[in-house]
Amino acid sequence: MRTSRLALSVAAVAFAVAGCNADGTPAASSPSAPEASAAAPSASADPAAVKALSDAAATLGTSSFKMTMTNGSGFQLTANIDAPHGNGNADMTAKGTNTALTVKTLLFGQDLYAQIPGITQGNTWTHVDMARLPDGANIGLKPGQIDPANTASLLSSTTDVTMAGEGSYAGTLDLTKAAGVAGISKVTVDGYGADAQKVPFEATLDPQDRLETLTLRLPAVDNREAEPLVVKYSDYGQTVTTERPPAGQIVEAPDNVYQALGGK
Repeated sequence: MRTSRLALSVAAVAFAVAGCNADGTPAASSPSAPEASAAAPSASADPAAVKALSDAAATLGTSSFKMTMTNGSGFQLTANIDAPHGNGNADMTAKGTNTALTVKTLLFGQDLYAQIPGITQGNTWTHVDMARLPDGANIGLKPGQIDPANTASLLSSTTDVTMAGEGSYAGTLDLTKAAGVAGISKVTVDGYGADAQKVPFEATLDPQDRLETLTLRLPAVDNREAEPLVVKYSDYGQTVTTERPPAGQIVEAPDNVYQALGGK
């Protein structure tokens, strides 16, 4: 059990710190287009810019796409999502000193399957019951949430946004209104103090006015400069060929998986 406990401990830290606490709300019963209405912007906000970003985020619910989210060299999540059908696959890699962990997830509607080093063996998949995990818990993908970064909800916390060039936008976000979004847990947001209420961001749209990149300039912590959180979207309309694992390769997640992630 030593290997399993180590893997779970590393996984728990990776999930909590680097990209896997999602929107802080219970999963919906079925996937739907994200709600991207902006929070009350300041007087300096450009209404046209706010609408452009909101519309772009909303299109994530109507298409398939590839998403890559990175936070420095220590974290990367790559996902292929078929939003209209609520299916997808993701690889999440977290690295630390002499430590590296890659968790694979498959999503089929309300069913989530994972391959976790030290937990699953060979080509087996563990079936995860999200009802046993606390709100906001996520291991790469999440039933009812079509975008691992939940950018639509993140953009709803904009306090101002303006056009910075053709297809380019900039502004600030109030992360106290979006704790748990884009992998930024409430504990992390609280640690930012007042800086959490004015986090700079840049976003770009592709020629079809769809989201292409979103970069958050996260506040420094303990006088250490934070790595930016970068989300990239591409391959809209791609065919996502995710297949449900055969019944013989599926096992239910053991209790220690839920306990390591703060569940029961």
